[in-house]
Amino acid sequence: MWVGRAALAAAVSNAGGLGMVTALTQPDPDALRREIKSCQELTDKPFGVNLTILPSIDPPPYAAYRQAIIDSGVRIVETAGSEPREHVEHFKSHGIKVIHKCTAVRHALSAERMGVDAVSIDGFECAGHPGEEDIPGLIMIPAAADKLSIPMLASGGFGDGRGLAAALVLGAEGINMGTRFCATVEAPLHQNFKQHMVDSDERSTDIIFRTYRNSARVSRNAISQEVLSIEGQGRPFADVAHLVKGARGLEGLISGNTDHGIWTAGQVMGLIHDIPTVAELMARIVADAEAIFTRRISGMLS
Repeated sequence: MWVGRAALAAAVSNAGGLGMVTALTQPDPDALRREIKSCQELTDKPFGVNLTILPSIDPPPYAAYRQAIIDSGVRIVETAGSEPREHVEHFKSHGIKVIHKCTAVRHALSAERMGVDAVSIDGFECAGHPGEEDIPGLIMIPAAADKLSIPMLASGGFGDGRGLAAALVLGAEGINMGTRFCATVEAPLHQNFKQHMVDSDERSTDIIFRTYRNSARVSRNAISQEVLSIEGQGRPFADVAHLVKGARGLEGLISGNTDHGIWTAGQVMGLIHDIPTVAELMARIVADAEAIFTRRISGMLS
């Protein structure tokens, strides 16, 4: 959210990945149309658009965002969140490939029955919404691989070649990265946030909203700690709403104040040690994964 814009998505696609524009980063469907056009001007490679459907104080016009995606000629969409059937069926009716993000194996199987083309399995390590069951990727990925017949991406905790190699061994076809791409040169994010990720470690996140059954992993800061304090008192969501609203988070991202609002980040911060270009990061990840297979594992076999 707020970072998945054309410049970053195009950089990922140009480097050989599948860049994602986040639909709800844009204030309205027409702005999304303009952002998609910008991405099309920056890359001739495939890229996708994410449409996340989550509980909201003021729900956005999902159908209008969906139509903007279709009208813009996007061929790949990632859906996430609850009740995706309407969106999946509409996208599929227009020949669009759909990847659905899931936080449980049963949800992945439901998405497969719904007709999605692939799923992204989000382990407990992930930024954002990890679900309510706290199953880490080391278990979730092979458990899903045992039951799915469609392609699967591993998501949550990935940021280097070791993670890519592990995901492939565990049964995934690739990895999905969010937090790690935020700490790149091209990410449209204030340098203070990028440096904060470099300076943080795997203990530097909080799970908020657990008492509201809408758990979210965010970077630990003054606001997340205040939210946890209020939750610990058994107080309603209304008492934290002013702290966690999206507009406040965006203000912090623009100003560079990492304590102004909540912002999502994964435990993978413990593996982020620099701020490379997207191309440098992806080349390093692939090279390191290849080295693991060709040297380390082959050496063990010999």
